Amino acid sequence: MDFIDLKTQYRELRESINARIQKVLDHGQFILGPEVAELEERLAHRVGVRHCVSCASGTDALQIALMAIGLRPGDEVVTCPFTFVATAEMIVLLGGKPVLVDVEPDTCNIDARRIAGAITPRTRAIMPVSLYGQPADMDEINALAARHGIPVLEDAAQSFGAAYGRRKSCGLSTIGCTSFFPSKPLGCYGEGGATFTDDDSLATAMREIRHQGQERRYHHTRLGINGRMDTIQCAVLLAKLERFDWEIERRLTIGRRYDELLAGLAPAVRTVKVRPDRTSVYAQYTIVCEEREVIAKALGREGIPTAVHYPVAIHQQPFYAAMFRGESFPVSEELGRGVLSLPMHPYLDEATQSRIAGAVRAAAGRS
Repeated sequence: MDFIDLKTQYRELRESINARIQKVLDHGQFILGPEVAELEERLAHRVGVRHCVSCASGTDALQIALMAIGLRPGDEVVTCPFTFVATAEMIVLLGGKPVLVDVEPDTCNIDARRIAGAITPRTRAIMPVSLYGQPADMDEINALAARHGIPVLEDAAQSFGAAYGRRKSCGLSTIGCTSFFPSKPLGCYGEGGATFTDDDSLATAMREIRHQGQERRYHHTRLGINGRMDTIQCAVLLAKLERFDWEIERRLTIGRRYDELLAGLAPAVRTVKVRPDRTSVYAQYTIVCEEREVIAKALGREGIPTAVHYPVAIHQQPFYAAMFRGESFPVSEELGRGVLSLPMHPYLDEATQSRIAGAVRAAAGRS
């Protein structure tokens, strides 16, 4: 059993993917070829914003966004500790200081009610994470940011394709940042990412930053990085977009069915909740277990793969611990001890899903 079944997806899209890649091989424009502009236009339209700027990875997307807003050494960015390290990594790399706010126990997303208490005169931005595929409470966060005159950067590495009311993740704030890592809901066959904005000046800055600060060839107007997304990866995503709406619907159906199959197991096992005013694209389908190792080992004996995203919060990581000495974020710490992700992909059939849920129920003593 595959945790994420990319092989079936490829078989379904083989002809289109191969044709798109072959076209790039034929024209030979491997860097900033025509597929890059085509992908950016289509993604911007899908998200509902004026600009999409593709880049080399989701991590680069965060760095480019932070550079575009002018993050300086000593500036603070409010974010959460229960996330992949890249969220804090890019802040620190640019000389900034992550200021952490604990998350909600039911959604695993940043607790918007706690953010106001973390804002200081040095706060330069708020960076909520749309974890596991579900946007955070963006209306509340945007309203707070507006009162303080600071931008919001959505770390939407896991949530491309999710909806928040009538709007789309990546189009909910000043800048949205996403990843096209192969395991993401929309994934390429290597590294890739993108930023999204309605702000013309930020879009210009991000395009220049991702191309080593060039306004035009050999004319460097700002500090930049080598952060371009290569043309072949864009070609792969263009092919995958043909089926993406269907895949999102499948993810929604499978995620909701998991919820039904795993209902009534609390407190031994509980599911991550999705708020009624938004959707999750379930980059991971995650449960929270009182005895994670027991559940994981029981599933392993049945040939069912699992994964843990994320066992160690940012403030507990060896490199970052000194920055947060004496600080505790109990919800994030508890989630790190309990979260367990189950197989999740658009090609998961009902029989296999029932088998997985049955194994969880049996391991929790509720068969």
